[in-house]
Amino acid sequence: MLWIALHLPRLSFESWLAVLPPEQREQPAALMGAREVLMCNPAAQRLGVRPGLQRVTALALAPQLQLGRIDAARDRQVLTSVAHVALAFTPAVCWAETSGPVAEPGTVLLQVQASLRYFGGLTPLLQRLRAALAPLNCTLQFASAPTAQGAAVLACCAGNGSDELHATDLPQLEGLLGAAPLWLIGTGRAQWAVLDSMGLGTFGALRRLPRPALRRRFGPALLDELDTVLGMRCEPPPAWITLPETFEVRIELQTRADTTDQLLHGAQLLIEPLLAWARAQQARVRRYTLFMHHERHRRQGEEVPVATELSIALAEASCDAAHLSLLLRERLAHLSLPAPTLELRLHCADVVRGSPHSAELFASARGEREGLVRLIERLQARLGAGQVQQLRPMADHRPECDAAFHAVSADAVGSASRQTGRRPSPARPAVPEPERSTAQRPVWLLDEPQRLAERQSRPLLDGQPLQLLCGPERIEAGWWDAQLAGRDYFIAQTPDGALVWLYRARLPLSVAEDAQGWFVHGRFG
Repeated sequence: MLWIALHLPRLSFESWLAVLPPEQREQPAALMGAREVLMCNPAAQRLGVRPGLQRVTALALAPQLQLGRIDAARDRQVLTSVAHVALAFTPAVCWAETSGPVAEPGTVLLQVQASLRYFGGLTPLLQRLRAALAPLNCTLQFASAPTAQGAAVLACCAGNGSDELHATDLPQLEGLLGAAPLWLIGTGRAQWAVLDSMGLGTFGALRRLPRPALRRRFGPALLDELDTVLGMRCEPPPAWITLPETFEVRIELQTRADTTDQLLHGAQLLIEPLLAWARAQQARVRRYTLFMHHERHRRQGEEVPVATELSIALAEASCDAAHLSLLLRERLAHLSLPAPTLELRLHCADVVRGSPHSAELFASARGEREGLVRLIERLQARLGAGQVQQLRPMADHRPECDAAFHAVSADAVGSASRQTGRRPSPARPAVPEPERSTAQRPVWLLDEPQRLAERQSRPLLDGQPLQLLCGPERIEAGWWDAQLAGRDYFIAQTPDGALVWLYRARLPLSVAEDAQGWFVHGRFG
């Protein structure tokens, strides 16, 4: 059996620092415990702030120091995102409850023995795992070992010169753990003061002593846990992590947000956890909703909702973080907040399961259509769904009525892109398209037909006679809406070679006087 451990030594500090606005993250910052500094960034270290300093001393050295607190719920969300990334590589993922003497970091364990052949060995698997975890922006220490607890302890020990420690068998694991502190196991922490005072603070020091004497002095729990780590005792069955049916994550802003520009950074932090959850189940996001929870007491006498809801739907389901962030940015830019926001919540229950389309070496119709879908989504997010329109043909032979503007349906375009290249099902044969007129028609129609002068019954345009080239094309329709049109259309040429589209009433004496004669209705490009 082979286990991989992912340890986050700076979990609490980095999860707090990520919530700060980008311009504040480069300023001196420190994570506080009960009274002392636990961790700090390089900007604070340059001012003399160090872990272990009292709050008063740290503020005396750096008055502008930003102080943060450990948030267990926030840390658990980051750990959950790491676990969701790991579930894309193996279904056997669990937690490891190990802690260090400074903060309360976390460790995620992966049982990867059954996945090695698929990924081509441990080294390629670790490379792909690192790449998948990179968007979460967490400091990670990697370790692998034949036992779960052994890998967890090794991962906590990594970081001194290398962020990886790997043991391929039990003897190698025992050798690597010789200098590891017993603080890294539960019973070792419970009896740390006695063990350290006796010079038995490491795994190697304890292993060199007689076991009966150790059992009498410290009880059986210490040796049992030591044997479990070293693989000489069976490990208890782990509680495997399972994916929730729906995704929901919260984030508390460090400062209240009065505008949507201030919300954008916090909202984008929720995109990567969402995609980690989706990729773990081989799915792509089709719709997600952002809830912005407000301060109600800021608007006295007005009805302010508890939260503003922003729903973002994609025509083509996607796991592209840049695309989802772009749509979120466009939608937030046109949103007005009724009150300041203190907390964000992202919810998603609409995903499309299955592998996405493979990348294309050469351009294809499907790839071009997918690019059109993304363009439509971005335009709708920026301008509004009803502001992006397209012409659709209508069942009418009258040129002014044969097409109408409708709002573009990105869902329909996305469905068409998914259907591109598919053959019709034998059980449902393709429906033949209706026959279309073969007559030449211009693309550019005038808003209203323009009446032409005549000379000896020949039409004139700008005083110049027109030469009729072809026609007539007879159109007679509109009896159903009391706008009967009976026309004979011709294609004519001006003296300078331009082509225009003309018509005259089929029965001149049966129409009103203002509808008699020649009219130009369109121009050819």
